[in-house]
Amino acid sequence: MKTFMMALAASTALTGPALAGTLELEKDVLTFGFIKLTDMAPLAVAYEQGFFDDEGLFVTLEAQANWKVLLDGVIGGTLDGAHMLAGQPLAATIGYGTEAHIVTPFSMDLNGNGITLSNEVWEMMKPNLPTDADGKIAHPISASYLKPVIEDFNARGKPFNMGMVFPVSTHNYELRYWLAAGGINPGYYSPENVTGQIGAEAFLSVTPPPQMPATLEAGTISGYCVGEPWNQQAVFKGIGVPVITDYELWKNNPEKVFGITAEFAEENPNTTLAIVKALIRAAMWLDENDNANRPEAVEILSRPDYVGADYEVIASSMTGTFEYEKGDKRDVPDFNVFFRYNATYPFYSDAVWYLTQMRRWGQIAEPKPDNWYDEVARSVYKPEIYLEAAKMLVDEGLASSEDFPWDSDGYKAPTPAEDIIDGIPFDGKAPNAYIDSLPIGLKAGQTVVGSAIQG
Repeated sequence: MKTFMMALAASTALTGPALAGTLELEKDVLTFGFIKLTDMAPLAVAYEQGFFDDEGLFVTLEAQANWKVLLDGVIGGTLDGAHMLAGQPLAATIGYGTEAHIVTPFSMDLNGNGITLSNEVWEMMKPNLPTDADGKIAHPISASYLKPVIEDFNARGKPFNMGMVFPVSTHNYELRYWLAAGGINPGYYSPENVTGQIGAEAFLSVTPPPQMPATLEAGTISGYCVGEPWNQQAVFKGIGVPVITDYELWKNNPEKVFGITAEFAEENPNTTLAIVKALIRAAMWLDENDNANRPEAVEILSRPDYVGADYEVIASSMTGTFEYEKGDKRDVPDFNVFFRYNATYPFYSDAVWYLTQMRRWGQIAEPKPDNWYDEVARSVYKPEIYLEAAKMLVDEGLASSEDFPWDSDGYKAPTPAEDIIDGIPFDGKAPNAYIDSLPIGLKAGQTVVGSAIQG
C-alpha cells in the first residue's frame, strides 16, 4: 500500500498566534502515523487549520498500511506518535503481542464504528426483524436475529466468517459484544491459540479497514465491524447493509487514542504538551457550532492523502446521519463525536473497559484483582498531561474552562444499563464484578485450557 506523506513546508517564521513561544520545544520536527479512517480527523485538522504551526511544530502525516505497521513505527521511532486503536497502548504495555510502554495523553473520539452484513445475510435476517410505527426496521438490531442464519450456514457445512481490524481493536470487542449480547459465542483466546476462535460460533479474523468492502464482496467474510467510511462504502457499492452502529451498542463509547511511547513523553514533555494543545483545538473545531465545520472536514478527509473516499461516502456518516439499508438514512447526530461529552479526556475507566474485554475473551489469560486494572490504566492513560495542555489553552484564551473536567478522578460515572445494548451497566471501578455480570465470557477464576474453559 502506497504511503502518503504530507510534509509541512519548512519555514523559520511563525505565522500563527504567539503560541509557539510559550513552550520551549525539545523536538519540533515530527512524523505521525494514521490509518485511513474518518476518526483520524483531529490530526488532519490540526495540520490543515494550522494548529500544529501555531505550536511551532513541523509535522508530517503518513498513512500506514495496517495497525501492526503503525504500532511498530511508533515503537521503533520512525513515527513520533500515531492515531491508534485504544487497545494498542494497553496491550503493548501489558505485553500482549509486541511489548512496549505506550501512553496516551489524548483520546481521539467517541463512537464512529458500525457492523455491516452481506446482502445474502441481510435478506435471510430481514423477514424476522421487527418494524417501528413507520414500517421501518426497528433499531437497534439484536444479534439474536443472526443466530438462525449461522445455523443455516452450519447446516450447509459453511463456517460463518466475520472481519474485524485487529485483535486488540475496539472493533473486535464491539463485534464480540454484539454477538454475545445476542447469544452467539465469538470464541476465546489462549496463550497457545491466539486465533480467538476457540469454541466460536462466528469466526472472527483480521482484515485491514480499507479492504473490508472488497473482502465482503468477494464472499470471504459475511460481515464485519469497522470504522467509517467503510460501512457507508458497502451501502454505496450495494454489497452490504450496516445493521448497527456502536452508538447503539454503547452510547458515547470511547474509540481511538493518540499514542506515543512513554520514553517520548518523558524526554519531550513540552513537545508532548504542544501536540496535545493542537489536537484539542482540532477536536474543538470539529464539533463547534453544532458541527458546522463538518462539511469542510469531510472535504479534507476525502483527499487521497487522508482517507481518500468519495465526499458523499464520508459525509453520509460524518455530518450527522447514517444510512443503513439503501435509502434508509437516519439522523445520528452523535455518530462521530470529537470534543463534546469530554471526548478528548483520557479516562481511566475507558482503559478499564478495554482491559475487561481482553480478560473476558482470554487475551488476559489469568484473573486479575481490581487494583491491577486501575494500575494499568494509570500507567497508560495520562489525563494530567491533557489537563496541563487544556489549562494553557484556557490561559491563552483559546478554550473555555467549563469544557474540561478539572475535578475528575479519572473515572466516568458508571454507564447506565439503558445506554448499553445488553442492558448490563458498566462501572470502571468494579471491573471483576462487571466481567462476572456478562453471560458469555470468562468469569473469575476461569482460564482457557486447550479447547475448554476451566474453573
